[in-house]
Formats: sequence, structure tokens, C-alpha cells
Amino acid sequence: MNIKILCVGKVKENSILEAIQEYVKRISKYATINIIEVLDEPIPTHPSSKDLENIKKIEGEKIKKYIKSSDYVIALDLRGTQLSSEEFANKIQNVTTNGFSTICFLIGGSVGLYSQLISESNYIFSFSKLTFPHQLIRLFLVEQIFRAFKIINNEKYHL
Repeated sequence: MNIKILCVGKVKENSILEAIQEYVKRISKYATINIIEVLDEPIPTHPSSKDLENIKKIEGEKIKKYIKSSDYVIALDLRGTQLSSEEFANKIQNVTTNGFSTICFLIGGSVGLYSQLISESNYIFSFSKLTFPHQLIRLFLVEQIFRAFKIINNEKYHL
């Protein structure tokens, strides 16, 4: 199983970065995982809605270069389906059972994810109706991927 996390921007907080790296290390026992960062676009001081859409489009086109037609794509978006940890584990297991060897998660930048990427995704997932910084979402995602593998393998999970 291969997991790609395609995201906009870099994690700037060392503590968050260290936690992400720890979960990536733990996940590597179960799957190959790659986090691919694309540069975020500068946001004007007083952006119009057109400016924001253009930023999302540019960032989305950068992300799109890393998506293969054989990937199962899961976009993270507020309007997506919320799952329990067990349901998320089942989702990952079902994707692999259905013949996909790579799951590709998409995380947008501070202005969100390009709508075309969302509409072209195989699945749209939401952690919550709350809005979180994209850096924290990356941490939440790797923790839940690790938890999913523990659930799939009937292993206990303790922090």
C-alpha cells in the first residue's frame, strides 16, 4: 500500500513537524508514505473572491501534477463526509480491497482546495465542520492513518 499526501505549503511550527514525522515513521511499518508539498501562492492584502479562486486554481494545478490516474483520491474538505476512526479504517481497507495500491490525500492551503480537484476526487472527507489550520490537518491526517492501520491489523493503539 502506498499513501501520498499532497498539500499546499510547508509546516512552519517545529513541534507540529516533529509530530508529523513521528507518525510518518510509525506508518512506514504498514505502508509507504510520501508527503509532497507544493508552494503556496502569495495572498494579496485585500483579496477579492476572484483572487482567492485564482490562488486555489494555481495551487490545484501544482497538486494535480502528482496525481496518477491509478490513484484513489481523497480530498479533504469541510463539505465532505465525516467518519469515525473505525469507519476511516474500513474506508482505507475497502480501497485496497478494490484494487487500488495508492491512496492520495489532498490538503489545500490557507484559502482552501481547488474545486475541480474536489469534484474529480473519488471521495471527499471531512474531519469536522470546524475550520482548522492546514498544518494541523496534516497532523490529524497522519495520526488517523496510523490509527487506521492499527485498527485494520487488530492492534491496540495507545498514545
